[in-house]
Amino acid sequence: MKAVILLAGLGTRLRPHTYSRPKPLVNVAGKPVLGHILDGMSDLKFDEIIFIVGYLGDQIEKYVHDKYPHLNARFVIQEEMRGQAHAINLAKPYIDQDVLIIFGDTIWETDWTRLQRVGSDGLIYCHEVPDPRRFGVVTLENGYVTRFVEKPQTPISNLAVVGVYYFKAWQKLMQAIDDIITLNIQTKGEFYLADAMQRMIEQGAKLEAERISIWEDCGTREAILHTNRYLLGKNGVHVGETEASHIIPPVYIAEGAQVRRSIVGPNVSISEGAVIEDSILRDSIISEDAEVRNAMLEWSLIGSDAHVRGAFERLNVGDSSEIDFAE
Repeated sequence: MKAVILLAGLGTRLRPHTYSRPKPLVNVAGKPVLGHILDGMSDLKFDEIIFIVGYLGDQIEKYVHDKYPHLNARFVIQEEMRGQAHAINLAKPYIDQDVLIIFGDTIWETDWTRLQRVGSDGLIYCHEVPDPRRFGVVTLENGYVTRFVEKPQTPISNLAVVGVYYFKAWQKLMQAIDDIITLNIQTKGEFYLADAMQRMIEQGAKLEAERISIWEDCGTREAILHTNRYLLGKNGVHVGETEASHIIPPVYIAEGAQVRRSIVGPNVSISEGAVIEDSILRDSIISEDAEVRNAMLEWSLIGSDAHVRGAFERLNVGDSSEIDFAE
């Protein structure tokens, strides 16, 4: 089996952080989103993992080579943001067997042994949501997908696709993508995977659906912080160096971070090299080499090398920024 991970999006909803780093490398609960994705795939054996990258893609390539050197990784650049199906089509020369397709902005949990029981052309992972208008959704009949609709304004189902797809009949997928690009079948100006899968069904393909209970979005600041809270609650506490501080779990404090005379937690993630002094933090993510001094923060996302002093706020501070309320 091969895998294709789509990572080329600009991450506009996560700015200013994505001006200086790609969205999959934004930290949550102690490591980048991409690290959680790759760790979640570790039970599977892949002949090759194809990473579709775009803006700042060299950072993704370096991260994968440094942290996952055992992977047989290939990097393909999507220079034009023409949609998910267009991105997958760029990997077409390298797809020659069943394929797992992953969107790089969500975290999920599932039992991969389900793949061994797929008796049809593929398997679509889904999750029930209260408001389906933000997502691609499916309708089902007898366990098989009957219809895909991308971000329906009139909800037809509350079963959202989560960005994890397995195609046993990979040839049918690639043909459907060829078809929608040739026929210029677009949704909101892009070639969507949902349209390609709908074409597969119209041409007789059978796609099963698997519901998963854990699906955490990482596409916005609010979603990242919510996911951070979930992962910290699940994985427990990791505490690096602290001095005269009170830690309220769950928290993650990386080795090499420094916390002095502060109250940290609950639901705080502090990355390597960060310095926290005389501060109170809760429900926040502090990135690498950031400094927070004399501040009280909640529901805040602080970028790498950022400096925050004297703040009593909810902040969304990008990399290499300086916020000083003390003067």
